[in-house]
Parts: sequence; C-alpha cells; structure tokens
Amino acid sequence: MSVANLDALDEQILRLIADNARIPFLEVARACHVSGAAIHQRIQKLMKLGVLKGSQFVLDPQKIGYETCAFVGLFLKDPSDFDRVVEELWRIPEVVECHYTTGGYDMFIKIYAKNNHHMLSIIHDQLQPLGLQRSETIISFHEAISRQMPIPDVVAKETDAAGEAVLPEV
Repeated sequence: MSVANLDALDEQILRLIADNARIPFLEVARACHVSGAAIHQRIQKLMKLGVLKGSQFVLDPQKIGYETCAFVGLFLKDPSDFDRVVEELWRIPEVVECHYTTGGYDMFIKIYAKNNHHMLSIIHDQLQPLGLQRSETIISFHEAISRQMPIPDVVAKETDAAGEAVLPEV
C-alpha cells in the first residue's frame, strides 16, 4: 500500500478535523484561507484516497453498560482457519477489534462486556467453539490514552516573514 501524496493544505485540513470531526467546512475554510468549495473538494479527495475513512460518533462503552474491556490473544488449532474465524468474530458484536499479529498469538482481539460474567460467557460460549487451541485474556482497568494518529508533516513548509506556514494556491 502506498502513502498518499498530500500537500500542506491537506495536512492543515487533517489537523483541524482530527481535533473535531464535527467542525463545519466553512470554519475549516476560514482557518485555511480557502473557499468552502475547496475544502469540500479536498475532503472528497482525501476520502477517495482512503486517508479519511468517514466520520463517526464515538460511544463511551461504560455509559451504555459495558464495564469490562479485555484484550484476548487467540491461538488457533489450525492457522489456516484465519478467514473463517474472522467471519465468525464479525458475528460477535462485543468484539470491536481484530488484528493479525506477530509473536505468540495468531490473532489479537478487543472485547467489551457488560461485566466479568458476560466476558466469561463470550469467551466460553462464543470464542472457544471457533477452533481455538487456547486464549489468553488481559482485562483493562482503565484506558489511559485514546487519540487520533499524529498528522505527520507531509511537505516541507514554506514560511512567511512572520514564520507562518504558507499554503499552496488552490
């Protein structure tokens, strides 16, 4: 997969919307000193490139009754079952992430459960029948950091006499 070719305006847009996905396009346009239409076009371009994957509201699991968060390392009986196991994991709504990994685990998943008893039932009744050799569960007591990826400096910036970044003409 190649890295998208972004310019300073793309970078500035990404920084603004990463901080607040609900920021109006016109506010982004004013901050970037371009038209609202230019921002709309850039957002469409960034989505088409796959840099932006849409926007969503982020639920607080605890506020909706999911008090237990766990990370589970899965060891498959037959590693060729990856695709089938992923399909089955999609059917378990409490599984919110699944990663193929290096190291000891074949897969690593993140689960939210209402409580420890609910977590046990998910592991015993839904995960074990998938063809696991075994699993290792790590309970999270508290998420200390949750943030967007940093937006790297994608272009060498020109600056004006005041040291402000000079954006390309649009």
